[in-house]
Amino acid sequence: MLLVDMLPVDRIASLRPTAVNAILAEVRELQAKGADLVSLMRGEPDLPTPAHIVEACTQALHAGRTGYPDNRGEKNLREAVALKLRRDNGLAYDPATEILATTGATFGIHAALTAILQEGGEVLLPDPVYDAYYSPIRLAGGMPRAVRAEIWGGRFHIPDGALDEAWTPSVQAMILNTPWNPVGTVFTQAELERIGEFCLRRKITLISDEIYETILFDGHRHISPLAAVPELRESAVYVNSLSKTYSMTGWRVGYCAGPAAIIQRMFMVLAQSSRGPSTFVQDAAAVALAGSQDCVESMRLEYAARRQTVLDALSGIPGVDVLAPEGGFFAMVDVRGLGQTSDAVRRRLLHDFGVVVAHGSAYGDAGEGTLRVSFASGGETLRKGLVRLRDGLAHRP
Repeated sequence: MLLVDMLPVDRIASLRPTAVNAILAEVRELQAKGADLVSLMRGEPDLPTPAHIVEACTQALHAGRTGYPDNRGEKNLREAVALKLRRDNGLAYDPATEILATTGATFGIHAALTAILQEGGEVLLPDPVYDAYYSPIRLAGGMPRAVRAEIWGGRFHIPDGALDEAWTPSVQAMILNTPWNPVGTVFTQAELERIGEFCLRRKITLISDEIYETILFDGHRHISPLAAVPELRESAVYVNSLSKTYSMTGWRVGYCAGPAAIIQRMFMVLAQSSRGPSTFVQDAAAVALAGSQDCVESMRLEYAARRQTVLDALSGIPGVDVLAPEGGFFAMVDVRGLGQTSDAVRRRLLHDFGVVVAHGSAYGDAGEGTLRVSFASGGETLRKGLVRLRDGLAHRP
């Protein structure tokens, strides 16, 4: 018997590749056979990191900022985060005790779950939802529990009663993402009040993932749940990163805010694992957060133009309806009228038309009948991909 066969592997055995990674394996196999494919799947911006942020990193390197970082986050970054939270979200946190720098939002989610969950604790997730949440829940000893959502009024929403229907005495936390990946919904003040009041009533810790907060369309406004329901502040964790807002995906830098007691527990998780982003990366992140935000608006306008390109390209196809995203850079395409499962439609588009998208059912049962189309990449990739996508959706086998 191998040593690995003797290890307790239940948590590892429950892990699965994300939908994107599973589809990428299929894509690579086809490309190895010579297939010409265009991807409208991944959520990685193709816009460059703004020059002043790159310059700040270069200056930090030249200044010798290459040693071990403060594991809580460099003081300048924690202060920049506190400034940003006051300026943009109306939230006040002490940079000394209530803010933690993390290696991206993914690690922030992991650290929060590990700090909060007891063995067997359940975590509520809107369905459909970004599927990379599932594995850190299981690694932390918890179990995901779906909150059903539905399409109503051209958008996904959580209907009245769905939260209480999903609740059990084992529920300890809820992860909320607004704007909501994959569906593009931006939760309103009224919706956030309902969710926040539910968390308070059920004594659930809310983990608020707000990484798409600046990518908004048609006058929609981002509101942090912690600002919508101020009483949440003492029992909730705010999670964010610079990946989407500043096109800094590969920099792997994020931050969390919350009550000092929870942040201290999260710090203990971080100190025994990633130990935080590189010092020079944190210096650049501090400049990004505290400096001019003109670059953020420029990128938002670019995404707005791409969004409109998607809406125009896919309009008027029988049996197909695009749910106009309120935020983020994904559009959900309702293909229930085609009479096939979302995965069957995805596979036909991939194999017969050479365009890569994600099937909605990969993000939960409520996503069945939809496709997730990314406009994180623009230019010729978006143009060519939309031509193939329209042809494929319009084709009747």
